[in-house]
Amino acid sequence: MNDLAGFEEIWCVDTEYSAPTGHRPKPICLVARELRSGQQLRLWEDQLAQLQAAPFRTDDRSLVVAYAAAAEFSVFHVLGWPAPQRTLDLFFEFRALTNGLYTPSGCGLLGALVYHGLPAMEGAEKDEMRQLAIRGGPFTDSERRALLDYCDEDVIALTRLLTAMLPKIDLPRALLRGRYAWAVAAMEHRGIPIDVEMFQHLRGQWHSVQSQLVAEVDQRYGVYEGTTFKRDRFARFLILRDIPWPMLETGQLDLSDDTFRSQAKAYPAVAELRELRCALGQMRLFEDLAIGPDGRNRMCIAPFRAKTGRNQPSNAKFIFGPSRWLRSLIRPEPGMAVAYLDFVSQEIAVGAALSGDEAMLEAYRSGDFYLAFARQARAVPAEATKTTHGEERSLFKAAALAVMYGMGPESLAQKIGRPTATAVELLSLHKRTYPTFWQWSQAAVDRAMLTGEIQTVFGWPLRIGPSTDNNRPGANPRALSNFPVQANAAEMLRLACCLLVERGIGLCAPIHDAVLVEGPVAEIEDIVSQTQAAMAEASRAVLRGFEINADAKIVRWPDRYVDDAGADFWATVIRLAGPMPSIRQLAESVQQSCGSDSTILRNRAGLIEKSLSGLSLISMGCSSP
Repeated sequence: MNDLAGFEEIWCVDTEYSAPTGHRPKPICLVARELRSGQQLRLWEDQLAQLQAAPFRTDDRSLVVAYAAAAEFSVFHVLGWPAPQRTLDLFFEFRALTNGLYTPSGCGLLGALVYHGLPAMEGAEKDEMRQLAIRGGPFTDSERRALLDYCDEDVIALTRLLTAMLPKIDLPRALLRGRYAWAVAAMEHRGIPIDVEMFQHLRGQWHSVQSQLVAEVDQRYGVYEGTTFKRDRFARFLILRDIPWPMLETGQLDLSDDTFRSQAKAYPAVAELRELRCALGQMRLFEDLAIGPDGRNRMCIAPFRAKTGRNQPSNAKFIFGPSRWLRSLIRPEPGMAVAYLDFVSQEIAVGAALSGDEAMLEAYRSGDFYLAFARQARAVPAEATKTTHGEERSLFKAAALAVMYGMGPESLAQKIGRPTATAVELLSLHKRTYPTFWQWSQAAVDRAMLTGEIQTVFGWPLRIGPSTDNNRPGANPRALSNFPVQANAAEMLRLACCLLVERGIGLCAPIHDAVLVEGPVAEIEDIVSQTQAAMAEASRAVLRGFEINADAKIVRWPDRYVDDAGADFWATVIRLAGPMPSIRQLAESVQQSCGSDSTILRNRAGLIEKSLSGLSLISMGCSSP
């Protein structure tokens, strides 16, 4: 433990709790061991509830060690305990150690132990204890002992894993990653405010609505036969609207959702059709969303799951995961407001700043990078505007973003619906216009191929190992070129989240390059200013002083959040769903859905009471003047 000599105490901690989908956890027990003294703590839920803080030191001279520490910290939040000052999350570090490599038993605690050749509890026994915890109490005396022993075994395993992993851990950077575990737990604890009454109404009407959507929306497209999407009709629609579309190698139109998503951004005329296709394919749309009894969307944020270090929450459970129109279910509670803040062209800024390409930085500072790129490439005149040269701007935007995602000419050609030669020329213009960026990008790939890894400015690595697929190389040069931009952008968002939570901002969720925050209506302007300041500070830390601004969209009660790309489809859905039920019908519906759970009934009743005060001012989601 020489690398941990600066800490006076080292506590390995594990908890067990019950947390149905969308709920905050209900603590069951906690076990902790101090490595040097051997001191052990075994506390049951009633004992935990009596404590005002963790039963062990959490100052900056004490280290808290856990595996997926956000789970343990979720218990801290429920109990109202303050945050530990120093955290080492061995899940984060195991992901860092093996990111890009094959892990035969996965990335859980059991998988990490197997990877290091350490003894571990049998999978079946672990599942049995996990299911017991999920079931919740009341517990018999033997069940209590079994759960405490199970928790203790994980702590013992954690101490073994720490010893095995410690020589390979970059401690300063690991502590920065561990800091994010507290922010993750804070976001999962808070959740995203949802219009529960509208959610229940749409869920009850969804089957009927789906059957009407095709007839309603297809009037503007004419591409369905019954509920069957017809390629030839869609092809005619594209020709009439003069919309280019990516093709498959077979010569057929590419109808994947990824293609529809990207095309909908470039050509808003197909956005509603994309939403329709998604809606028809999501029969369980309202069943999978994770909404707790307090009307909050909560799910595992899944930090560091992606190779780039980005979060990977379940698309089915996360309100920002499914179709954009569904985001209109986000609605602040009475007296509250939410704000969506996103970094302005974050990936472009990351590439420009870290590469030091002055031409690219100049284009970014212009306020419209894509049009500035076209001007710098002399593809449009100096006086060109978005209005006069919108089509050219769209092509250069697609090319600029393709570079940031490591996209080749074939993929870009499909995205823009143009010949490969056009995509080749666009990428060549990018290379000629921003040679310093391309030299930096290629140098990162070369260094990764030579050394076997590539890292962000804060040390998140992607390792290059042998492929498990027919002995092919384990490194994809395009994926490697994509990594510095995407992974450093992820570092920036993580740091911003840490700053926001630590400064007391009501952070609800991270969304790729954005955050959702909330606060009282009277304070939301100041909250937005503080959030923008934290996001700017995070960008300076990652980009060597270069600052990225953040745009803000504020939504105040009784309004609801509306994503522009899904606004029309939302309006169609709520019109087809019909009027909201009466107060009496609503209360009966809540009682039926909650059964005999009095806690849920009380929570839902409170939400209804708060909502009804503004219900007369609202007609299907539209606020009064």
